[in-house]
Amino acid sequence: MKIIRRGTLRAALVTSVAVTALLLAGCSGANGANTANGSGAGSDSTAASGPWSYKDATGTTVKVDHTPKRVVVLNDIAISFIEYGLKPVGTFGQLTMAKDARFKGLDTDGITQLGEAYGDIDLEQLAALKPDLVVTSVYPKDEQGTLDDTQPGYGFKDLEQQKQIQAIAPVAQVEWGGKGEDVITTIADLAESLGAKESTVATAEKRFDAARDDLEQVTKEKQLSVVSMYADGDGAYVTRPSDEPTLQMYSSFGVDLVNPKPKGFYWGIYSWENAGQITGDVILLSQQGYQVADLEKQPTFADNAALRAGQVHSWTFPALDYASQADYMQQLTGWLEDSKQLS
Repeated sequence: MKIIRRGTLRAALVTSVAVTALLLAGCSGANGANTANGSGAGSDSTAASGPWSYKDATGTTVKVDHTPKRVVVLNDIAISFIEYGLKPVGTFGQLTMAKDARFKGLDTDGITQLGEAYGDIDLEQLAALKPDLVVTSVYPKDEQGTLDDTQPGYGFKDLEQQKQIQAIAPVAQVEWGGKGEDVITTIADLAESLGAKESTVATAEKRFDAARDDLEQVTKEKQLSVVSMYADGDGAYVTRPSDEPTLQMYSSFGVDLVNPKPKGFYWGIYSWENAGQITGDVILLSQQGYQVADLEKQPTFADNAALRAGQVHSWTFPALDYASQADYMQQLTGWLEDSKQLS
């Protein structure tokens, strides 16, 4: 069933961005998006030409005397901006654009990579870009969605680095928690306020709706359990679906996502001695950390049914925009169609 998410309320919020703060709640796709240096506002853009302000997830109202054109963005959100026709001048995050599968097929020409790893941000390089705005995310610290103001925004090494970045350009933080569709709407509204074309977003939303319908259909036809996990030398980490916006959204679309047994927020952590407790018909394995060949070397996990059946697929943490999610849901639908129940 079509869910009304945007429409007139969204338009009213974005249009008024020049005079009031947007009240917003808050981590590869359409390759045909039109991009340009700066924000690339189009004829149907809802960006205002005067002063710009934005009330971010921390309650801070970020103000710029013009619509920001030179924007540096955390890679999770940079992908979404590119999909919506905006081109950041710089990006940072856990992975470089070259190593992040989500950037495959996207136009990254002219975007400066500001570091090689999490917290690795070249401040001199950042200053040289003369950004109008830096955009990152902030994660809740518990199931209640509490934000920890003693910690820096995501991608920043520490509060001292965050202060140094804020001395170069104002920083806006988007909440990466709660309902996935709410985060998607937040990012779409922010992108439109910065110059993304409303028609570009609307086209992506239609693709999202179609992909959602296909995913809902396959979950009704096939009773399959799905595990989202990350692994490294210390053990296996199974994502708690309710604490990850994308997985929360997939659960609402009917995907049977496995809840980890160990207590804790976001992750259920299994030592390799206990990794045999992880069960599911399909595994979504993080693009970071151990991959299939590494899992096959773990004595307590090598006989995992999904691993033995070849039902392991890459979990890229698809960006929370309509286009990226449409692409990943199409892939997930295909994987589920081709998978069999193992238990």
